[in-house]
Amino acid sequence: MEKYPHYLERLQAATRNYWNKSALNTYKGEGFTYGQMATLIEKYHIFFRNAGFVKGDKMALCGKNGARWGMTYLAINTYEAVVVPILNDFLPESVCDLTNHSDAVVLFTDAGKWNLLDIEKMPKLRLVVDFEAMNVLWSSDPSVTEAFSRVDEDFNAAWPDGYGPENVVFPTDNWDDLAVINYTSGSTGNPKGVMLTYRNFSANVDYSQRNVPSSDKFRMVSMLPMAHMYGLVIEFIYPLCNGTAIYWLGKAPTPTLLLKAMADVKPYLLITVPLVMEKIFKSKIQPMLEKPAIKIATRIPGLKNVIYNKIREGLIKAFGGEVQQFIMGGAALNPEVEKWFKRIKLPYLVGYGMTEACPLLAYKNWAYYVPGSCGEAVDCADVRIDSEDPQHIVGEIQAKGENICIGYYKNPEASENAFTEDGYLRTGDLGIIDAQGNIFIKGRSKSMILGPSGQNIYPEEIEAVVNNQPYVAESVVVDRGGKIVALVYLDDNQIKDSKLDSEAVADIPENIKIASNKHLPNYSKISMVEIRTEPFEKTPKMSVKRFMYK
Repeated sequence: MEKYPHYLERLQAATRNYWNKSALNTYKGEGFTYGQMATLIEKYHIFFRNAGFVKGDKMALCGKNGARWGMTYLAINTYEAVVVPILNDFLPESVCDLTNHSDAVVLFTDAGKWNLLDIEKMPKLRLVVDFEAMNVLWSSDPSVTEAFSRVDEDFNAAWPDGYGPENVVFPTDNWDDLAVINYTSGSTGNPKGVMLTYRNFSANVDYSQRNVPSSDKFRMVSMLPMAHMYGLVIEFIYPLCNGTAIYWLGKAPTPTLLLKAMADVKPYLLITVPLVMEKIFKSKIQPMLEKPAIKIATRIPGLKNVIYNKIREGLIKAFGGEVQQFIMGGAALNPEVEKWFKRIKLPYLVGYGMTEACPLLAYKNWAYYVPGSCGEAVDCADVRIDSEDPQHIVGEIQAKGENICIGYYKNPEASENAFTEDGYLRTGDLGIIDAQGNIFIKGRSKSMILGPSGQNIYPEEIEAVVNNQPYVAESVVVDRGGKIVALVYLDDNQIKDSKLDSEAVADIPENIKIASNKHLPNYSKISMVEIRTEPFEKTPKMSVKRFMYK
């Protein structure tokens, strides 16, 4: 007997209980109830069976986020075929390569994407379906096309008395079977296919429901890529499993679109990256706090709390007014920004996860969250520091548990290297764990710089200081011949608003260096600031691709 429910058991119960309630929606587009979702899933299942597809077949899914993407994913997943979600923004060549590497026999995409792909590079494919228009784009077998064309007829024959809540049955005897192959580019190298089981998903859905219960009264705005595990699990599967309606933005979340969607949908959680919240602070909150009258008022104890409460309430209202927690991940939050979020009592926290953990490794409710940390280890995993003194000496963060992947698809060498002899996943991240169990990430082992006197220098800590300087949008710190160099992308809007002349703009790099070095120890002081003209290339989870910058 398993110690927690299978997530498909939860989804089955939610589908039966909320049959006529909103389930999957594309913002300003199509919407489907749990009943309509279940009906389309069943039609897909009938087609899969009649076309000869079986449990364990790989099926790739590459397209824009939206309600039909979600239903297609669930149809594959509940049929016990293996879903291969591929980032829609990947270049056509990469989509072909990953589809082929995964041994996918079906590709779900859209007509626009399909026109850019080369079928010759995907020889194992038997079928390509436009999941938006619900038609066959290509098939190697006319009988498969025929099966697809008669799916409505076959559905009506299978369910002559209608298909209702009691007919929904999802498989749950598959705990350790492969459910998803997730290709992640990571921030330091080439993509690898992370193999995740139904157990991995069930463990994290269970943890999430126990710690941040979703509800049929709640709504969720989903804006992260569905080919990224954090978006897939936390913005889609976990809330859907308890009646929450999902609203996909369906396009890149510009500030205007995002705030409009938040005001309309009124989500119960905001899942984002620190960069977004830092931009909101710099553009909306900081200018207000720097007004002379506000500065004076915040020195008066009683008045200070009134102002801070107003700022917090205004920020929550801007995101629909019902946000219970602002959950950030993927990078550290700027310490200066974090200090202010704490002062105004914003319900925020920074968590920690990775694809290989499906994705959760650490979380702590905002009311108990310790600034600078990323929460405590989730209780479905054992997290340790590979160090002789884990509380004080930095070591690699390692994890073992119900939510940890089983390796990398068709890559035994990478799989072997990913785990210690006693079965712990090597995260590649460095950190410490304090006496209360809070995890503090210091950086990635691959990005750590060894100082001239043997000191460990963590670029992320220097970047946090640099990013706090005026006119800095983001930075990457690198080692060049033993010298610490800060690559900086400037905030053009802030420069324009400040009406700086050309001479003042030319002084910005030196000013950044001088101001930053005042807060850095001698062994990690910056030797030079180099201005970049373009934002840094990022992974789907908004981590900088450090391997591109030297």
